[in-house]
Amino acid sequence: MYKLIRTYGFFGLARLSFCWFVTKLFFRQARLIRLPIYIRGKSAITWGRGFTTGVGVRIDAFTMDNRKLIIIGDRVQINDYVHIGAIEHISIGNDVLIASKVFITDHNHGRYNQKDEQSSPNVPPAQRPLISSPVIIEDRVWIGENVSIMPGVKIGSGAVIGAGSVVTHDMPSDCICVGIPARVVKRYNKQLGEWLHV
Repeated sequence: MYKLIRTYGFFGLARLSFCWFVTKLFFRQARLIRLPIYIRGKSAITWGRGFTTGVGVRIDAFTMDNRKLIIIGDRVQINDYVHIGAIEHISIGNDVLIASKVFITDHNHGRYNQKDEQSSPNVPPAQRPLISSPVIIEDRVWIGENVSIMPGVKIGSGAVIGAGSVVTHDMPSDCICVGIPARVVKRYNKQLGEWLHV
């Protein structure tokens, strides 16, 4: 107990205890949901055993039916101020670690890869059509601080996405990706047991 008080402080430990109580009451499969948390469309979201969040997490599932739009696997940890928004489908695998201030979306306001008069600069952004494409994040992915993951992206298992990156296209398994837009800079060599530059 002394070690916990030393780590979190008295008030920090009291707050953590309250969050644990709320978690066990309302989010039974989760390990710990830190408050505040903002969830829209809870019936369209599932999470597995051991789910953990930081403070200020926002999860939005916009659906008019009973489909599961956001599926989060087992032992996933999402840190402070992460925002996940879905209108079609976002899947997060098992043992995924997501740092703070990460944005994951499966949709955009407007279509920008082909002609679309409703997406022109003359149309207010909130009135442009919502265009979506599923996002898949496979098992054991580590997503660094301030990363943005855009619609239609698949991130392979074991990948690392470096801090501040913007992921606009698929990233392969067992690689380290960085930049805007993100690109592969290292791959894990299983025979040598080390990360090698590409």
